[in-house]
Amino acid sequence: SSLFGDDVRKLIPLVNEIGSDSATLDNALELLVMGGRHLAHALMMLVPEAWGANEHMDPERRAFYEYHACIMEPWDGPAAIAFCDGVRIGAILDRNGLRPARYLVTHDDLVVMASETGVLDIEPARVREKWRLQPGRIFMVDTDEGRIIADEELKDRIVRRRPYGQWLSENKIDLRDLPDPPHVHMPDHDTIVDRQQAFGYTLEDLKILIAPMAANGEQPLGSMGNDTPLAVLSRRPQLLYNYFKQLFAQVTNPPIDPIREELVMSLIHYIGSNGSLLEETPENCRQVRLESAVLNNVELEKIRNLEGVGYQCRTLSTLFDPTAGAPGMVAALNRLCRAASHALDHGVRIIILSDRGVDRNNAPIPALLAVSAVHHHLIREGTRTNVALIVESGEPREVHHFALLVGYGASAVNPYLALETLADMIRLGEYLPPGMTYEQAEYGYIKAVNKGLLKTMSKMGISTLQSYRGAQIFEAVGLDKELIDLHFTHTPSRIGGATLETIAQETLARHRFAYPPQHIPNSLDLDQGGHYKWRLDGEMHQINPDTIAALQQAVRSDSYERFKQFSALVNRQSEELATLRGLFRFRQGTPIPIEEVEPVESIVKRFATGAMSLGSISREAHETLAIAMNRLGGKSNTGEGGEDPARYKPDGNGNNRRSAIKQVASGRFGVTAEYLVNADELQIKMAQGAKPGEGGELPGRKVSDYIGRVRHTTPGVTLISPPPHHDIYSIEDLAQLIFDLKNVNPEARISVKLVSEVGVGTVAAGVAKAHADHILISGYEGGTGASPLSSIKHAGIPWELGLAETQQTLVRNDLRGRVVIQTDGQLKSGRDVVIAALLGAEEFGFSTAPLVALGCMMMRVCHLNTCPVGIATQDPVLRERFEGKPEYVERFFRYVAQEVREIMASLGFRRFEEMIGRVDMLDTVSAVDHWKAQGLDLSAILEQPLAPGDTSVAIRCVQPQDHGLDEAIDYHLINACRAALEEGSAVEIEGPIRNSNRTVGTMLSGEVAKRYGHAGLPDDTITIRFQGSAGQSLGAFLAHGITIELEGDASDYLGKGLSGGKIVAYPPRGSTFAAEENIIAGNTLLYGATSGEVYLRGVVGERFAVRNSGALAVVEGAGDHCCEYMTGGVVVVLGKTGRNFAAGMSGGIAFVYDCDGRFETRVNRGHGSILLEPVEEEHDRDLLFRLVEDHYMRTGSKRAREILDAWPQCLASFRKVWSVEYKTLLAERQDAQTEEQVVHG
Repeated sequence: SSLFGDDVRKLIPLVNEIGSDSATLDNALELLVMGGRHLAHALMMLVPEAWGANEHMDPERRAFYEYHACIMEPWDGPAAIAFCDGVRIGAILDRNGLRPARYLVTHDDLVVMASETGVLDIEPARVREKWRLQPGRIFMVDTDEGRIIADEELKDRIVRRRPYGQWLSENKIDLRDLPDPPHVHMPDHDTIVDRQQAFGYTLEDLKILIAPMAANGEQPLGSMGNDTPLAVLSRRPQLLYNYFKQLFAQVTNPPIDPIREELVMSLIHYIGSNGSLLEETPENCRQVRLESAVLNNVELEKIRNLEGVGYQCRTLSTLFDPTAGAPGMVAALNRLCRAASHALDHGVRIIILSDRGVDRNNAPIPALLAVSAVHHHLIREGTRTNVALIVESGEPREVHHFALLVGYGASAVNPYLALETLADMIRLGEYLPPGMTYEQAEYGYIKAVNKGLLKTMSKMGISTLQSYRGAQIFEAVGLDKELIDLHFTHTPSRIGGATLETIAQETLARHRFAYPPQHIPNSLDLDQGGHYKWRLDGEMHQINPDTIAALQQAVRSDSYERFKQFSALVNRQSEELATLRGLFRFRQGTPIPIEEVEPVESIVKRFATGAMSLGSISREAHETLAIAMNRLGGKSNTGEGGEDPARYKPDGNGNNRRSAIKQVASGRFGVTAEYLVNADELQIKMAQGAKPGEGGELPGRKVSDYIGRVRHTTPGVTLISPPPHHDIYSIEDLAQLIFDLKNVNPEARISVKLVSEVGVGTVAAGVAKAHADHILISGYEGGTGASPLSSIKHAGIPWELGLAETQQTLVRNDLRGRVVIQTDGQLKSGRDVVIAALLGAEEFGFSTAPLVALGCMMMRVCHLNTCPVGIATQDPVLRERFEGKPEYVERFFRYVAQEVREIMASLGFRRFEEMIGRVDMLDTVSAVDHWKAQGLDLSAILEQPLAPGDTSVAIRCVQPQDHGLDEAIDYHLINACRAALEEGSAVEIEGPIRNSNRTVGTMLSGEVAKRYGHAGLPDDTITIRFQGSAGQSLGAFLAHGITIELEGDASDYLGKGLSGGKIVAYPPRGSTFAAEENIIAGNTLLYGATSGEVYLRGVVGERFAVRNSGALAVVEGAGDHCCEYMTGGVVVVLGKTGRNFAAGMSGGIAFVYDCDGRFETRVNRGHGSILLEPVEEEHDRDLLFRLVEDHYMRTGSKRAREILDAWPQCLASFRKVWSVEYKTLLAERQDAQTEEQVVHG
């Protein structure tokens, strides 16, 4: 730096490594500003707009962002950042718009910005403007200039300061522009099997992973969870990748949808030496631009042949002599690190770490170990930013492998053996579609890896590959501390395990299999694998033909003796090191007679079946589980697919098909006021064990008339569950949803489902403070109807770790006494339950085992709709094969409870609650007979948060949460509406409202739903008129018959889950601003609305009508992502919209007034799935006219009046937006109705 000179070294460390995220960002911003940059310039570097996929961005601004991307990756994540340098004050919002920020400006130049509206009482006539901070935008007040500087003006000033575009064109190289190399490695078909064996390939890799990726360009799907051992517990040699588990966002920040919100995602990155952070020079962008982290062989050779200053490239071998054994690999790794340093000293700026050349005399260092070791070695030397690392390896083939390599420092990966395997498949005519060329297969495979990388990044809420590279968003499970500290520094690893020597031994075992001693014949075929599906000679599975047969015979013959054989099988497997709990043993207690132990009938009430939606499993299976659990006094769970109201009351034969637990997931399918009031527990699903950080999709062909009705969606229309809850981007947002749900059903227990990962205890503490009554810690082993195989195998961790961390954190913070803790994840026996209880759980969830009891054969084809026993299918023919009975499930749970009683008696516990949190009654097995697991240290799981005998802090739930409902305005509303509720008489109420009045109208709606169901009351039976600024969730789950009219404005989540009610809002009388140019309500309005009407005179924020299922709405402008995931209803926008309109929209219709002629550029056409059409059909014109007219009549809208007065001319500017799927479906139905009329008259 010319400013600091040699003194810059005195500034190191530049950021405080132990500070918070905000503190480190502040350090970086301060450095850039003190280094001479304008405040706005520095902010644009740290928090850039989403520029990669924005074709309509000004070229100079785009060049600015691309230039600075060569210097620094984005500081990614949800953030509304306020800043001040003494002269300029303002705020900037992240690229995704995931934080609320509203502001107003008065005529006398007062500026007020806050997370919601109405923080100060200001006369309406004083207000000149009301607006919001938008994604990627800067709001700045310059006190020197005495004015607000608009985002466009501010950024135009910054981007024109330097000729960034010219610098890029003269220095940056696009990989695709480089000349073809003179030499490219060709496939060696004669040695391919040997090399595949050396890198641990199996036939499963070829058939289940690589071939489907190449054929479909997608990650392959699987189902029914993961019941194989952890890598450190497996008797078979494991790849190093399998010791790492992906982390994911839950509660504290949201995951992102990489498909529907691809405009904010980017794989663009740059390789070469990073330039100076404090100097702006042309040389800073002397780098190679890559569009992907995956390189084919030609692209790698292009890079290898680069020449010139800043592009010097060197290949370093990662092979070692296998005869030198494990010490030889360690020595080779050390030599590799020294060679990397030497290369840097000689001006090399791109290093290729290559394991080409594997043969009998050369074994490969695991690619992940090689790249991470070099990465951390160079960090310790202070030279890491001077070089890019590329991995050329035969080892990586699945998405998880690539994610790890990038996460630990690789800029790009060339999976040469995976690509060679594709060529071999084509040569042999195996596994791939007939006629597929190598070019097609390579393209599909790389596309699948890229999409998988985007999904893996997005699980953590990270948008750009640059931000993900080197971020180490993983937890190691089963790796030695010394190995982690040296080569994977700062990676969480809590239980120790395999050493570097162990990893070397596994590498050598694979090499010996490929290249056995001369006198031993080599296997000509790859190993079967058995990692994804049970194989007789494959990896061990806890659920296998023996355990399935034992359990099904036990429940069908009502034989507890046969069940004990089943539990002996699963417990023996566990003790043979299939699970962490298999390493535990019970300490000696003082036995008591079993007659003194709590009865089975009491224990089974602690059991619940898991959240399996109607749609993922058949109606018959879903209802059978509910009947069984209600007979037992336990709980069944609806899953996220809603529930038929016919199930809310017992049948004539006494069977009760009502699920006690109603789940509220990100799709909000079937979530109405009626659904919510018919629950004993409302469960907010933040994540799912088999695919945390991901959403889901139910194809239209599976959405039958019945499922469509139950989910309040259109039959035949695809249903998408977003990865995040769009009303939960923070712990405060979760607290709001908990409050919403408690309002609509004050008697229900509010539960939050989390998935086990490092840090889940801290999250659970936040959830407890957010007033959840119940927390579920779900293990990664859990089953699922459909999930990417990489997520099933590699995301999340065992529940033993997450449950122990949660219990310890809550006890230490004196929060445990306020919440009930449940756990789930491949629980199958009484031993499992008792261990979970001793670790802190009060309740227990089971999914796989009850399905096996009902007849599941673990074919793992749930995602294909071909379940042969009628459980996980909607096919009417297959459903007829369902032979499950409630009695089978009841017997299973009674048997588990009886086994629990036997263990309790042996330990000396009379009542179940005495066991909860008694971790002192657990110990580890004395000798671990396992070559890899001997170094495991489970003390972190068995740690006691309190001193022995300390009873000052509760270790189980002993008191209810205080939800703070006492001051709810709805109590007043309910009392005032008694005549309407009890007699159906019309009632009108009027009064003020403040932003502290949250969730108004929701408790009242619950009262309506309890009495009248979803039908509610007649239109406008209850009319409530408010004046002021409403708090969050105004009219959430508003029931039919209630109308809320607001003179003022509203915060976020207005009309959430709208259930037939009406909401009208317009600016205060006396306002002088143009309503159609100012904001009236915040973000995520009408989320999951199923019916009702909304008329808002003004502009609304981001994600308006997200997942709208059936509401009618009129607004006068909207932010980004409007109508996202919409499946039904009608939305009218009488003004401009933001970007990404209609992303994931599969049903319903939107009419948009294209007032500036640019609406088409703001629509996410979904690769042709979304249509934009003029409004030509007579019924469309009539509907649109009626809605605009209603909007005018209810709000007095000037914009609506202008359109109505010039209807023919304005009609031409409207665009009808709907999906191809929805249009086709309606046409088919019209044809069917026409045919019906012709046949029957």
